[in-house]
Amino acid sequence: MLQVSHVTKQYGKVLACNDISFELPPGTVTVLLGPNGAGKSTLIKSIIGFLRYQGSITVDGLPNKSSQARRLVGYIPEIPALYPNLTVSEHLEFLARAYRLTNYKERADALLERFELADKKKKFGDELSKGMQQKLNICLGLLPEPQILLMDEPMIGLDPHAIKQVKEMFEEMRAQGRTLLVSTHIIDSIDMLWDRTLILQNSLLKANITREELDGSGQTLEELFFSVTEGLEPEANAEAAE
Repeated sequence: MLQVSHVTKQYGKVLACNDISFELPPGTVTVLLGPNGAGKSTLIKSIIGFLRYQGSITVDGLPNKSSQARRLVGYIPEIPALYPNLTVSEHLEFLARAYRLTNYKERADALLERFELADKKKKFGDELSKGMQQKLNICLGLLPEPQILLMDEPMIGLDPHAIKQVKEMFEEMRAQGRTLLVSTHIIDSIDMLWDRTLILQNSLLKANITREELDGSGQTLEELFFSVTEGLEPEANAEAAE
């Protein structure tokens, strides 16, 4: 379980996250929505342990910055951070050594095959197209088989085959009892895959709702998003989306 309790993060005088709390149980896909600048990336980076913050974040009861918790959490950033002088295979080997993985090569090969990178093993990071870099980025996030996976705009730049594979991966990880938190501003990319949605607006958590609760309200996810972030009533949302 991922537990975020009263997390606040400031950059100087700018309040990026303001007293945010929520819990994500195993076997669920949660979509994190919000306009640009709402605090989504800051929250993700706080959970992964990249930033200092006020409050508490735990992974299965462990402090998120502890070495034990770090081994349970995977991260797929919005912008791939690849090494120009490492090949595709060497990136996977580097990550495997960092996580002290054993017998990882079969899984690494399967991921490269799944995301159509098997014939790019000897290509260097700076030789890959943006779409291929993002595919490798995803493979690196999946290789350690994390119990909790954080993803920041994972489908940006992907081709239809890769998008299909990512969506299937969501379903597989949910069935395995893993926890996924997907940050995006493209509602259509995640609309049919989520169990819970968190909506940030002006550094605040404005909505924390399950799919069942939303279905019971008669709203779509898009309608909920606009009603929370722009104060629009459901009948006005369709016009705002055009």
